[in-house]
Amino acid sequence: MKKDIKINQVKGVQIAAIYEKHPEYHTDDWNIYLINTLDHAIETILIVSEGKDEKVKTSVFRRSLKVLPAKSYVKIELIQPELLQIDNLFSVSFFEANDFMHKNFILRKNSAQPSKIKKLPVINKKGVLAE
Repeated sequence: MKKDIKINQVKGVQIAAIYEKHPEYHTDDWNIYLINTLDHAIETILIVSEGKDEKVKTSVFRRSLKVLPAKSYVKIELIQPELLQIDNLFSVSFFEANDFMHKNFILRKNSAQPSKIKKLPVINKKGVLAE
């Protein structure tokens, strides 16, 4: 039955780490965002994330969203600075029209640094895109 499931290549959906000031606590934090650059919504979204390296493995974090409109974004999670020292994996599955889509993203250790920040699509902020 697994062979009958067709998984299409994902284009136009990205995971980004964005360095921003927290409005209430006035701290500088790294937050993870899901960005939809497509001209249409994506639906029934499941995001599974975890951090790991040779010695450390974090808990698995799961989040679901019903819909992410076209040309929009959503904050997924705050990421603690010490977790940026390990690889962070994001497994994103969703439906685009009636097609099942899936992609694994990785935010490599030490890749989220203020010196590597660039302007991101759709969102009016700067950050680092996951691979």
